Amino acid sequence: MEITRIPQEALTETIKIDVQASEYNGQVKKRLNETAAVAAIKGFRKGKVPRAIIDKMYGKSIKVEEVVKLVDQELNRFLQKEQINMLGNPIMRNPSSINWDSEDLTFEYEIGLAPEFTVDFSGTSNLTKYTIKLDDAFLNEQVARIRKQFGERTPAETVANDSELRVTFSNEEAGISNQTNISLDAFANAEVVSSFIGKKVGDVVAVPTKGLFDDDHKLMDFLKVSHDQVHGLDVVVDATIESISAITDATLDQEFFDRLFGADQVHDVEEMKVKIKEDAAQQYARQTESQYVNDVTKFLIENTKFDLPEAFLIKWLAQSNDRNLSLEEAAEEYKRSENGLRYQLIEGKMLSQNNIQVTFDDVKDFASAIIRQQMAQFGNANPTDEEVNGIVMRILSNQDEVRRVSEQVVAQKISALFAEKTTPKQQEISYEDFIKVMYGEN
Repeated sequence: MEITRIPQEALTETIKIDVQASEYNGQVKKRLNETAAVAAIKGFRKGKVPRAIIDKMYGKSIKVEEVVKLVDQELNRFLQKEQINMLGNPIMRNPSSINWDSEDLTFEYEIGLAPEFTVDFSGTSNLTKYTIKLDDAFLNEQVARIRKQFGERTPAETVANDSELRVTFSNEEAGISNQTNISLDAFANAEVVSSFIGKKVGDVVAVPTKGLFDDDHKLMDFLKVSHDQVHGLDVVVDATIESISAITDATLDQEFFDRLFGADQVHDVEEMKVKIKEDAAQQYARQTESQYVNDVTKFLIENTKFDLPEAFLIKWLAQSNDRNLSLEEAAEEYKRSENGLRYQLIEGKMLSQNNIQVTFDDVKDFASAIIRQQMAQFGNANPTDEEVNGIVMRILSNQDEVRRVSEQVVAQKISALFAEKTTPKQQEISYEDFIKVMYGEN
């Protein structure tokens, strides 16, 4: 069997496979003999059908099966031997034009090649990495929020300035229907606040969405609308009062501190603020780190230049997709997935370029850390190694879980690589401004 690589346009090749009859005849004859031994055809005893009839009835289909099997095996071996870095899978050219009556056969496969490139981090110095400002105003606001959250609630007849309400916001035409808890101090519109005062359970208050909150993004929380809707949303929603509660703020005493933070961990408001600041710093650090990884990822996709075998990939999507896409539909699918493909290639290049590998021990250690965190959340702060290892090995016996955890390990290593290779500007901002950054509104 002769296999030849024929370069085509950029990043595509043709693999030509010439098959001689001598390479498949033996297996075809064996299959025909096996078929003849068990064939049951009307007018003949089982196993006694004349060979000419067997050849006529089954010869071509068996030949096709055996040749296709042989070609697939040899093609895979060739691709592995040549270490061809492909995108997608080989596509057979003109399969309907193959003359299966011919003794010697030729097959041609089109393949798409992965591009060669390097990943350069030098331009990332123009990116910004944010930290969230945790000043006294923030901490005082958190203390007030926690006191209210853990305060005593009693049913009230009418709405007062300090009431907490259970409200259903609705506007059928805008597709809004959401029940939520809200305090009057959440509203930025003084007229809206006044319209609630004195109202009772069952009353309905007409609320304009424009200027309702100090930040339009809060519409996403209270009305459950999408980010695309929040800016410029100017409709009137009905706010149906489901319940009214009067709140007595929690007393800042030792019983409250122990309940919130554990026995003897916090003794006064200043220590409480320290604890709040530590917890908030960890939470916000995860969010800002995630945002920075997203920003670097976007930068690399936009600035790491390489070509892709687009025409080949569109054909491959059309042929490999169970939805039987047309070329036009496959082209649209390619446009939607192109950035994802580009980042997959960039990520793979970063790993190889920096000799980063994911070992089973990496996966096991990562899973162990997650399990310990989860057990701590359920009250088991000091599980034994034996307990943790038993759970981890059960998880990692599932290949889907191994793949999922491996992807998390890769993400962790890529984040560490970004920290090592990039030198962003540092900026401290409020959480409200950071939310705007997340949505590209800065």
